[in-house]
Amino acid sequence: MAQKTLLKGRVLSFDGSPFEGEPTDAATVNEAVLIEAGRIVALGSADDLTRANPDANVKDYGEQLIMAGFVDPHVHYPQTAMIASWGKRLIDWLNTYTFPEEMKFGSPEYASEIANRYLDLTAAHGTTTMCSFCTIHPESVDAFFTAAQERGQRVVAGKTCMDRNAPEGLRDTAQSGYDQSKALLEKWHGTGRISYAITPRFSPTSTPDQLEAMGALWAEHPDCLMQTHLSEQTDEIEWVRSLFPNARDYLDTYEQFGLLGGRGLYGHVIHLEDRERDRLREVDAALIHCPTSNTFIGSGLFDMNGLISDGHRVGLATDTGGGSSFSMLRTMAAAYEIGQLRGRPLHPAQLLWLGTVGSARTLRMGDCIGNIAPGMEADLVVLNLASTPAIAQREANADDLWEAVFPTIMMGDDRAIADVWISGRAVTHQT
Repeated sequence: MAQKTLLKGRVLSFDGSPFEGEPTDAATVNEAVLIEAGRIVALGSADDLTRANPDANVKDYGEQLIMAGFVDPHVHYPQTAMIASWGKRLIDWLNTYTFPEEMKFGSPEYASEIANRYLDLTAAHGTTTMCSFCTIHPESVDAFFTAAQERGQRVVAGKTCMDRNAPEGLRDTAQSGYDQSKALLEKWHGTGRISYAITPRFSPTSTPDQLEAMGALWAEHPDCLMQTHLSEQTDEIEWVRSLFPNARDYLDTYEQFGLLGGRGLYGHVIHLEDRERDRLREVDAALIHCPTSNTFIGSGLFDMNGLISDGHRVGLATDTGGGSSFSMLRTMAAAYEIGQLRGRPLHPAQLLWLGTVGSARTLRMGDCIGNIAPGMEADLVVLNLASTPAIAQREANADDLWEAVFPTIMMGDDRAIADVWISGRAVTHQT
C-alpha cells in the first residue's frame, strides 16, 4: 500500500469561479490535505485527518499557504537562455534573438541541457505543469518530454512548424512538418503524464499548405490540443493581412484551414476584432493572457474582464522568453497592473485562480490538475507569505488571507516558494 502523506497548513481550494459574484466566495481554506499514490485523497480539519490516518507521514507547514501548483499554458522553453533580451518589438525580436537561439536545438545534448534547466527554474518558482512550444527539431520535443517524464511532470508540448519567413535551417515543409509532428504525437501523446500539442507557430511563418496540413493532423487527432499565436501586435496583424489578403481577419487564417476549435490555445489575443471574439467564444477556444510578455515587447493591454464577462475560457501564462520572468507570481502581478491600466484591477483570488484552475481549464485538464480536491493529481506549491522583510511586514498586519497573500503576489519570487510537490512527491529545485 502506498504511503500516505498529510500536509498541514492553510490549504486553499476553489469550488467556483471568483469572476462570478464575490471573489472570495469561490475559495475555501482547510487545515490539511491528505496525499496517497500521487493523488489527493481528502482535505479537511487537521485533527480529523490526523485521527483518521495515524500511519500518515506528517509535514506541518504552519501558517504557510498550500495550493495547487501553478499551471503555465503558453511558454517557449527553447527561449530560456535568451530571456530578457533588450529592446525589440515582436518581429525584430524573433529575428534578432529567438531564431538564432532556436537554431541550436538540432543538438540533442543542447536541447536536453536547456530542457532540464527550464524545468529546474520553473519548479523553483512553483510551476508544476506547462504547455510549451519547442523548435522545428524533433530533438527539441524528445528532450523536453524526456526531462519531464523523468520528473513525473504533467506537461504539454509540440514541435513548432514553420516553412516560411524564418532563417535557413529553421524551416521545415508542409509535408515534413506533418510527418514529424505525427511521429512525435504517436510516440509521446498519452505516455504517462505527457500530452502532445499540434504547433504551427503563427500564420506568418506557415504557408497555407502547412496550415492545411496542421489542420488535417488535428482533425485526425482531435483529442490533442493545438497551440499558436493570435493578434499579439498591430504590425503583426498588418503583416498577416498582407500575407493572407483573402482572409476576413487574423483568426480566419486559422479557421479556413481547420485550426479553430475548442481544444485550441491562442496566445496573446490582444487586438481582436468583434468577429474573432464571437467565433472564439462560439467554439469555446482557450485565450491565453501573457502580461509580462505583452508589456516587455510592447504589445498592448489584454481585455481580461471583458473577455471573461463574455464567457471566454482564459488562462494566464509567462510566455517565457518573450515574457520576462519564469515566475507565475510575477505574471499575476503584471496581470494586476494591466487590469489597473484598464480600470479593472483583479482580486487576489482571481489572480490565484487564473494561475491554477483557469489555466488548467484552458488545457482541458481541469479534472486532474489546477485545484486541490479529492481525486486530483497531487501537484502542489507551498507559499511562504513572509519570504522577505518587505513582504513579512505587510503580511504581519493583514486582516485576512487575501491581504496576507497579495504582497507575495506583487513582490514575491522564488524565495516565496517553500516547497513544491509533483505527483505527490516533494521535489528539490536547482537554480
